[in-house]
Amino acid sequence: MSVTQQVGRYGESVAAQWMQDHGWRVLERNWRCRFGEIDVIAVDGDTLVIAEVKTRRTRSAGLPQEAVTRDKLHRLRALAAQWLHQDPRRWRSVRVDVFAVSVARAGAAKVEHLRGVE
Repeated sequence: MSVTQQVGRYGESVAAQWMQDHGWRVLERNWRCRFGEIDVIAVDGDTLVIAEVKTRRTRSAGLPQEAVTRDKLHRLRALAAQWLHQDPRRWRSVRVDVFAVSVARAGAAKVEHLRGVE
């Protein structure tokens, strides 16, 4: 696994822990189908959350959330539809959230939660 992949997995773990610490229930991590992958699928109250996690060690490539483009959001919505199609439960609402994780050289990672990204 490359350093970039390791940093990404670490960021996903940090985000999943943030969700659990805030009372969310994590249903799946790294759910895949032939069209792509959803980083984290969780439940916030009665809302299904499709979470995209972006992690950065430096700002040289910009803020983590800047990597979530309109095309990426479109793909996430399509992936959410695939996941919902195979899940027997019915959800009151579904939203896409972005978790921007900044990893510091020392100390805890910083998590910025962007709710309901469109």
